[in-house]
Amino acid sequence: MSHDMKYPRGVSAGPSRSAVRRERFEIAVVAHVAVLVLLASWWLGGNTQSARLALSLWGSLGFVLTAIGIFARRSLRTDLQPLRWLWPFGLFATMVAISAFNPSYREVLNDHQTLYVESQSVPGWPSTARPVHSLLTLWFFSAAYLSAFNLLVFVRHRRYLRALVFTLVANGLVLAIFGTLQKLMNAPSTFFGLGPPIQPKFFASFLYHNHWGAFTLLMTALALGAIYHFARRSHARNIWHSPVLGGVVAILFLAATVPLSASRSSTILMIVLVAVGFVHWLRNVIKTRRAAGVSAAPAVAGGVFAAISVIGFSLYIAQPVIEQRFTQTLQQIEEARSETSLNFRLILYRDTWNTAREKLWFGWGMGSYPTVFFTRNTQRFASPDGLQVHFHDAHSDWLQSAAEVGLVGTFLLGLCALVPLAAARAPSLAPLVAYPFFGCGLVVFYACLEFPFGNRAVICAWWATFFAGLQYARIRAREGAAPRSRETTA
Repeated sequence: MSHDMKYPRGVSAGPSRSAVRRERFEIAVVAHVAVLVLLASWWLGGNTQSARLALSLWGSLGFVLTAIGIFARRSLRTDLQPLRWLWPFGLFATMVAISAFNPSYREVLNDHQTLYVESQSVPGWPSTARPVHSLLTLWFFSAAYLSAFNLLVFVRHRRYLRALVFTLVANGLVLAIFGTLQKLMNAPSTFFGLGPPIQPKFFASFLYHNHWGAFTLLMTALALGAIYHFARRSHARNIWHSPVLGGVVAILFLAATVPLSASRSSTILMIVLVAVGFVHWLRNVIKTRRAAGVSAAPAVAGGVFAAISVIGFSLYIAQPVIEQRFTQTLQQIEEARSETSLNFRLILYRDTWNTAREKLWFGWGMGSYPTVFFTRNTQRFASPDGLQVHFHDAHSDWLQSAAEVGLVGTFLLGLCALVPLAAARAPSLAPLVAYPFFGCGLVVFYACLEFPFGNRAVICAWWATFFAGLQYARIRAREGAAPRSRETTA
């Protein structure tokens, strides 16, 4: 057969080897991120030393994928422009690495215990109380961030991003069902009592209910984006024969678990998120019905009835937990009004800010908050039983960040998200862009009053959600600016 022989008209030669190689690489990048989030969510939220090591090792494969993508950029036809947006991360990592060579505490062994005693560090330079711990914390953060950033660099097909969304939402749904069964069966700890009995406020595989709440906010936001995407795109006869129904069921289960987990703050944020989604649905129904010349009243009434039924069912399931937390809330409000009552949270914030002010620019070192704050905690003996009160977290990620990495490090952390967002210049109101960004924004706001980013599963899920949404917007913008080809279509 001659090499010049042409294929008959209408007969396709199939995808080229380079196209197949590119798609396989995209699948590898997406699968790597999905496994990272799934592993973190099921391994006690990633909040054990063994989980941190495993996540850091698995996340480090992202470095390998980045190197492969850069090395094979011509055959993969990769646009490496997003790599220039990594300069805030580079500066932040450099700052933390420098701090490891300027310790502000020294280790002292006392009866087989390791004590940390404050010592003099070089003033004006980044320092850390625990150099090795800071480097290990940086390792995990780098692995999680760069793995998710690979979505921005190497994924060119929206269908793979949607597959990532479906995987994460399905995983969240399974966790929600799992956690609900545990709660209804009064399991003493995670995995029906097989997990470590660290404290009673757990849910599903998460050791702390507020961490579950933040994770669920992200998963619900992804589910909302998915159902509105398919509501506009699906050609099914009705909702019962489309993927929308599965998304609605996932949202109902996810949203119902937040009050069931006894997370008050997360419940309020979940109400805001679901209310926005419900108003969006009402707006679409009214607009569609009016365009068709049909009354929207029956559909709106049905939707409102369904929403009330779901809320009533959720309140019924979570009634004992809600009543307990409501009584506790009233008691805390009454204690806060009392002159003799100590407002633990406000004093904690004040002490944390005073700690941050001592090293305002570069902080005490990444991951060093528990060590440094131990001697600066004015509430150490404020408990009714006279025992020491020790805070591992500041219950405000932003304040804790200021204490650990200073104003400079906190600013660079913010730029790790803001620089790609601004540089991408890909605004989009598509559901799979707007809802993930909204969910990420709610968690960032939540971090002012709690510590969602003290959970490694939330960290992995947040960056995966953020960069998946951003890349989805970039692909849509590129497709809108150029003729659609088979390599860039959905």
